[in-house]
Amino acid sequence: MSLFASKRKAVTAAVAAVAAVALTTGTTLPANAADNQLTVGAIVPLTGALSFLVPPEIAGIHLALDEINAAGGVLGKQVKLAGILDEADGDSPAVSQDSATKLLAAKADLIIGAASSARTRLVINKITGAKVVQISGSNTAPDLTNWKDNGFYFRTAPSDLLQGRVLANQVLQDGASNVAILYQDTSYGVGLNTQAKAVLVKGKATVNSISFPETETNFASYIDKALAGKPDAIIIISYNESKKIIPALQAKGFSGGNLYLVDGNAVDYSAETYASYLNGAKASIPGKALDAAFKARLVASYKKYTGKVLTDFTYGESLYDAVIIGALAAQAAKDATGTGIKSQITEISKAGAGKVTVTSYAAGLKALKAGKKINYDGKTGAIEFDKNGDPTGAFIGIHRYSADGKFKLVKTVLGSSVK
Repeated sequence: MSLFASKRKAVTAAVAAVAAVALTTGTTLPANAADNQLTVGAIVPLTGALSFLVPPEIAGIHLALDEINAAGGVLGKQVKLAGILDEADGDSPAVSQDSATKLLAAKADLIIGAASSARTRLVINKITGAKVVQISGSNTAPDLTNWKDNGFYFRTAPSDLLQGRVLANQVLQDGASNVAILYQDTSYGVGLNTQAKAVLVKGKATVNSISFPETETNFASYIDKALAGKPDAIIIISYNESKKIIPALQAKGFSGGNLYLVDGNAVDYSAETYASYLNGAKASIPGKALDAAFKARLVASYKKYTGKVLTDFTYGESLYDAVIIGALAAQAAKDATGTGIKSQITEISKAGAGKVTVTSYAAGLKALKAGKKINYDGKTGAIEFDKNGDPTGAFIGIHRYSADGKFKLVKTVLGSSVK
């Protein structure tokens, strides 16, 4: 999903250039690389329906790497970037698989991504089977919790068990009792629909769920089915298909203030002709409010590596945390391999007696060098991985759109991401 076609092309080109630089500046490690050399790679949607996530993801990755290296690196060496490669869309499965193969060939110890749960399913066995740690900052599908990954898969974003519950409760709190859900027929859409529907039904609401294929372009029949029951609220679970669904609902006379969006389509619609139609609509996005200083650092990082201005921050903090906690785990283990990272990452995410809570890589490195045990609390929150690599406590933000097509955070809900 991109904000609009021209901007999407410009961003994709800029990011692709960054990726190319990363791959041509001597970042590939030799086969006999020492265990104290941490190499990080990333698989992100440089192209496709989720490409709107690329700017904040690029910013988060580079900001984390720069801060780690400025603090002294990991085990006395500068962290290397093996590349930032594409995951593409579901109709191009070979792209993400090829990206994983290239990063493993480059001896990556830690791979960040993929952004999409569906694309992660295409590469998770290859990555974790090679005993490389994979951390996604935006995977939310519930089934990844119990994936047989030998303990090498983690995510800093919460499962849709939490986002679906929070969004559905918001719909109920707003007084809706007859809800239609238009959802993308993918693992992402199915998971969110299932959880949201269960909560709504428990809250005594009538629910009409209608699925559509990913990348669908003609929504007339789906809209008619959604409106047939005269709903007082509609939840749209999609990627950039929302840019066809929303104006179609407007044309049918449905109130835009009664729309509810999710992280896959909660973007700045200010450039769209229907921007004012969204006044009052709400959206759920994993994460809490970011402080102005951190946003400024993300903006500066994105400008440094792409020459572009960063305007959206969705999941930027999640990927930042993923890189930081992976690096701290390697330092704590005194072993920069995937096995070393795996051995310490859960431990350093948890609070405990005698532990020092740190909120930056520099502070964590200083504490570890002093022989102390640490608990990393990041920009996403406390994290605290469980045995499946899920964050046990996570935040979901509820955002509200105004007449200019932009949204602002109105409240944050903290809950368990695994129950």
